Formats: sequence, C-alpha cells, structure tokens
Amino acid sequence: MIKRIINSKDRKVLIENFLSLSIIQVVSLIISLITLPYIIRTIGFEKYGITVIAWSLINYFTSITDFSFKFTATREVAVCKNNIKKLSIIYSKVLTVQALLILLSCLLIIIVVYSYEPFYKERLIFWVTMPYLFGNTIFPDWFFQGMERMKYMTYINVSIKLIFMIFIFIFINEASDYWLYPLFQTLGYIISGLIGQWIMVRQYKVRFYWLKSKTIVHTFKDNMPVFINQFLPNLYNNTSTFLLGIMTNNTLVGIYDAVRKIINLGSTLMDIVSRVFFPFISRRKDAFDKYKTLMTYVGVLLTILPIVFYKVILWYLNIQYENIFAVLTILSIGLFFLSLYNIYGINYFIARRKDKIVMRNTIFSSIVGLILSYLLIYYFDILGAALTITLVRMFMGGGLYLKYLQVKKVAI
Repeated sequence: MIKRIINSKDRKVLIENFLSLSIIQVVSLIISLITLPYIIRTIGFEKYGITVIAWSLINYFTSITDFSFKFTATREVAVCKNNIKKLSIIYSKVLTVQALLILLSCLLIIIVVYSYEPFYKERLIFWVTMPYLFGNTIFPDWFFQGMERMKYMTYINVSIKLIFMIFIFIFINEASDYWLYPLFQTLGYIISGLIGQWIMVRQYKVRFYWLKSKTIVHTFKDNMPVFINQFLPNLYNNTSTFLLGIMTNNTLVGIYDAVRKIINLGSTLMDIVSRVFFPFISRRKDAFDKYKTLMTYVGVLLTILPIVFYKVILWYLNIQYENIFAVLTILSIGLFFLSLYNIYGINYFIARRKDKIVMRNTIFSSIVGLILSYLLIYYFDILGAALTITLVRMFMGGGLYLKYLQVKKVAI
C-alpha cells in the first residue's frame, strides 16, 4: 500500500500539498514566536487581552461565514476538479451563501458591541477586527485544497504575513498602539483574499452564476450537519475565553491566550496533516489506515513536547503565574483527543459523508462544554478554562473513536 502511494502521482501531490501548508505554518510559527513576546512586552497583557476578546467575538461569526465550506466545498471540488462548469457552480454557491452570512454577521456584531458597555468602550478594536470576516471568507482555500494545488495558498499567505510582521515592529511602539495589532491582521486577510480570488478566476477560469433561490436553500440544508460540527465547538472554545474576561480580568485573558497560542501550534500542525489528506482520502478510502497510524503518532508527540519544554515556553512569553504549568499541561493533553477527532471525525466519517454521526457527537460535546465552561471558570478561573477545552476535546475525539469501533465491529 505505502509503496503504491509513494510511486504514484497521488503521493507527489500529497507531498507538495504537505510542504505548501507546512511552509505557511512554519512561517506563521516563526512570525508568532517573534511578534507575540514583542506585543506582550509593548502593549502589556491587559491591552493584549482586549484584542483577544474582540477576536473571540469575531470567531463566533467566522464559523458562521465559513459554513463548513472548507470541508463540503473541498469535497465537491475534489471529485469534479476537471469540470469547469461544475466548479463554477460550486464557486457561485459558496460566494452567494457567504455573502448573505457576512451581512447577517456584521449586523449582529454591531448590535452586540452597542449593547454591552465594556465592548462599546473598546469599539474601535471591534470595528478594525470585524472586516476580517470579509477577508477570511473571500480567500478560496477550499478551492485550492480541493484542486490539491495548495502552493497558491503558500505564495499568498507567506508574502502577506511577512509584510505585516514588518508593520508590527515599525508602527507598534507603545501601549496606545494596541489597536494597530488587530488592524494589521485584518488587512493581511483582506489582501490575501482578494489575491486568491484573482488567481482562482484567472488561472482556473471559474465564473460566477446567479443561482436560483431553491439552489441556495438546498446548499444551506446540505451543509448544515457539517456546519454544526464546525460551529458548536465555539460554544466551549470562544465562550471559555469570553467568560474568563467577563468573570476575571483582561490580564488573565491575555496570559491564557498566550499559552493557548503555543498549544495551538500543535493543533495547527494536526490541521495541516488532516487537510492535506482529506481530499485524498475522500477519493481513496483505502488509505485511511495508514493515515490513522501517522496521525496517532503525531498526536502523541505534540502532546508531550509542550510539557517537556514548558520552562522555555514560560520564559519566552515572560509569564509568571502560579498555576500556569497546570494550565499548559491540561491544554497539551487536549491535543491528543483533538487528533482523535481529526482521524475519526473528519477523515473517516465526514470523508465518507457520514456527517450526521459527527454532528450528533459534536452537539452533545459542545452543550456539555458550554455548561462546564461557566462552572469551571467560576470556581477555577484560568485553570477552569483549560479544563473546559480538554474535557470537551476528550468527549469529541473519544466519542468518535468509540463510534468508529462500533462501525468496524458491525462491518466484521
């Protein structure tokens, strides 16, 4: 099996796509490692915490505007990549649905900011962060991933990220400049999105069609199960950060987010492997077992590394907080269960169009996480936020693993 893949065109495409996404993430990693300590030391944990809360609010709506197209549209593109007409229809459906969702999301964000006084006092941060939704949705990563031509994502993202990293060091020099940090990130996404659209239309000749309302409604219904899988985790993911800010203070939010950013480097790497294999496994179901073994090793390794190097991490981020090692350890353990979700949720059940199985598991886990987040943060503040993330990942990844065992047992 391995030999056939290595000697095939599929193997070459997998390697190219893995390298493309890896370069993006390595550059992002380097930029984050360079800029995060600088930002924290320049604007402080309190101001940094304000930007984190703004991003947490926007991230609720990022999941809405994405509307699962990174999986469903990728899946569709992967099976009809040589049919320009069908690709154009997919493109038109995605663009139309996302445009409607962006309008709705912006309206809701404005209402929330004007309705809650602490947000209104920092409204500039929310206003410069909100256009990120536009940049994120117009970047056609789902198209490049489905076409298995992720090198375009690499060229665009690396160039833009390097430019705006330079801007951070030039223009952010004191605490009052904290609003520029989310602004530069937002501008980077918008420019990347516009360039991505230009390449897609020019290189692949896709065009936009005005679709019937029936087609749009069908698109909403067809994508709903996977959308729920992607959106509901925000009920514990973002809510844990939100509640931490409301129930404690911005400084703790800043500390918590800084540690999570380091842990999220591991989840990002897992996401690379998952996204690279997803279109391939959607076509080649027989490759799943090899992917499962690879991803399990990756999950174990990424769980151990932050714990082993915790002193280096805390020194680098200049964090001095009594429970911070416990927070880092708990979040690290959650990475293993996240790898189970990627293996059995995305690249097994969703790749086989068993979306509703994952949806039911996600609904249960996310509702439990929403309840736990309030109780755990109320009693244990930052430690409770970390516990919430890891426990829900355990329910999500562990639940799908058990379901996978049931399916295999029935098949035997």
